[in-house]
Amino acid sequence: MARHKGKGWHGRLLAAALGVTVMAAATLVWTAQADPAGGRQPQARVSAPDGRPQDRTVDKVAADIAHASDRGARGLNITIDDGPDPVWTPQVLQLLKDSGVKATFCMVGTQAQAYPDLVKAVVAAGHRLCNHTVSHDTAMDTRSEAYQSQQILDAERMITRASGGIRPQYYRAPGGAFTPYSRQLAASRGMRPLGWNVDSKDFERPGVDTMVATVKREISDGPTVLFHDAGGDRSQTVAALREVLPWLKQQGYSFGFPVR
Repeated sequence: MARHKGKGWHGRLLAAALGVTVMAAATLVWTAQADPAGGRQPQARVSAPDGRPQDRTVDKVAADIAHASDRGARGLNITIDDGPDPVWTPQVLQLLKDSGVKATFCMVGTQAQAYPDLVKAVVAAGHRLCNHTVSHDTAMDTRSEAYQSQQILDAERMITRASGGIRPQYYRAPGGAFTPYSRQLAASRGMRPLGWNVDSKDFERPGVDTMVATVKREISDGPTVLFHDAGGDRSQTVAALREVLPWLKQQGYSFGFPVR
C-alpha cells in the first residue's frame, strides 16, 4: 500500500501529541494472550482520567485489511481522512448531505480532541468513525509495539470522548503503515483495519480535473476511495467530490460502509 508524501503538518501534530501519549502510557495495563494461530493477541485495559477503570468490552473483528463494501459488488466506500477540520469538514459534510452519500471519516486523535462538535456532527449525520492514530505518524510500522499501542488506544479514547461515546469502527494506519501487531490490536478493540483501493491524490492538490480523472480511471480497482478533509487547503477535494459523486451514481454504484 503506497504511503502519502508531503505531509509536513503531521510533524507538528506528532510533537503536540507526545505529551498525550506519554501521560496515557501510565494508564495502559497490557496482557498478551496466545492466539489460536500462534501469534500475539494484544489487548489493553484503559483507565479513566480519575483513575477508575472503564468498561471497554468490545467484540473483536477480523484483523485482515478490509477493502470491500457492505453494499456488495456495486457498492463503494467514500473515506475522508485526517480531520476533523473547522474549515473543510463542514463543507464536506454539507456536500455529502446534498448528495445523499454516507462516508467513513478517519480521524486523527488530536484533531478530534480539538473539534468535538465536528466529531458529533459527523456521527449525527449518519457517517462512521475510523481511528487514524493520535498524530498520523507514517512511520508507525517502524515503531515499537508500545508506541503503536499508545497511538491507537489514545486515539480511540480521544475520538470516543469527542463523539459523546460513539466508538470508531475501523482503524486506518497513517500512510498504510500497518503491522501485524497494530492490526491485531485494533481488531481486538472492535476496529477493523481499513485500506483503500483508489487514492484520489487530493493531498497533493493536482487539480480538480486530475483528481476526478484518477477516480474514474481507478474505480475498477476496488470500492474504497480515499479523500481528505484536513492538512491544508481542501477546496480541490470539495470540488472533486461535487463532480465525482454524481458520476459514480450514474455508473450504477451505491454508497455504503467498509465491511467489518
